[in-house]
Amino acid sequence: MNASACHGFRSRLDDDADVASVESVELWRREAQQLRRAMESRPTIDMARGILMTACSCSPDDAWELLVAVSQNSNTKLREVAEAVVATTTRQEPLPRQFQEHLAAALATGRQE
Repeated sequence: MNASACHGFRSRLDDDADVASVESVELWRREAQQLRRAMESRPTIDMARGILMTACSCSPDDAWELLVAVSQNSNTKLREVAEAVVATTTRQEPLPRQFQEHLAAALATGRQE
């Protein structure tokens, strides 16, 4: 293999490394963004857990499971479910009907176990 062929091979390796580096930076950026959003929504989720613990006479873990069940069964982000639960107390807004139905179903399932 001559020197120019080796240089061409090396150049392609450098290009591949640059692409991998850019992809890695983008992955880290997305992860940091997700963590930032999670940290911002955490207080709301904790308040919703507290409201459910009081309203449903359940443990912190059970309140978490209720939020997760409503979120999954309504195909809604957990943060949005938590915001709706908190709004029932802070703004005296009724829980949206779809959340009420999924919460009632999750409570019924939990009590049967």
